[in-house]
Amino acid sequence: MITVYVILGIIIVLLIIFIVTYNRLVNAHNQMKNAWAQVDVQLKRRHDLIPNLVETVKGYMQHERQTLESVTNARNVAQAASRASVADRAKAEGALGGALARLLIVVESYPNLKANQSFLALQQELTNTENNIGSTRQSYNDMVLMCNNLYQMFPSNIVARIFGYRTEEFFEVKLAEERAAPKVGFA
Repeated sequence: MITVYVILGIIIVLLIIFIVTYNRLVNAHNQMKNAWAQVDVQLKRRHDLIPNLVETVKGYMQHERQTLESVTNARNVAQAASRASVADRAKAEGALGGALARLLIVVESYPNLKANQSFLALQQELTNTENNIGSTRQSYNDMVLMCNNLYQMFPSNIVARIFGYRTEEFFEVKLAEERAAPKVGFA
């Protein structure tokens, strides 16, 4: 009779551990999805600001058509990648960030544009958005790290495998030229 109680006790303890582990996995996964949604909001905000920035700059930069087109094209590619994998999205957003950096470098040659209040307001909004993207990307990557640890560490890896949880991709810049800070020259 005691053996039955011991076995029943072990089963109950294992069931409780299983339930607690499953709930931790679900919680972590949902937090990671929420963190990605916050990144997505900031990326959309960036995409929405770019046409206004390009239109403001167009009137001043008649000879910089290629720079403006590269920003517009990079924005379109980034928007099209909104349903792609995290790695593809990071690549597209990195290219967009590089195009924006090149645009802001070219702006240095146009003192009237740099003094334009609309441009200055848009530039400040874009700077704030870029800072928010960095912050939300860090939060997302922190959640990915936590989830990946849960998915790979014992005993939660067993429960994760049972319910089909797989390691997630970090949202990171992989190309060296995307990591480099733009060089601004004041001539």
